[in-house]
Amino acid sequence: MANSKQSAKRARQAEVRRQHNVALRSRMRTAVKAVLKAIQEGSADAAGSAYKAAVPMIDTMVNKGLVHKNKAARAKSRLNARVKSVGN
Repeated sequence: MANSKQSAKRARQAEVRRQHNVALRSRMRTAVKAVLKAIQEGSADAAGSAYKAAVPMIDTMVNKGLVHKNKAARAKSRLNARVKSVGN
């Protein structure tokens, strides 16, 4: 429990930012799942377009500090490899 006006305000701000970050992280995960779904269906065109939509979203989350840059690079690399394998 907050003991001062300042700490009460910081607690309010932290909760608002937490909810915002949860929404952004969820949006990113949904974009990744769209790529995986397109790969599962075997549609190379849909997978490629979904991947092109997901990459900027992942990069945005890195810039906002929600995801570490190495984790984002790893996720993009793995998604790209799977998208390329659909075409074969």
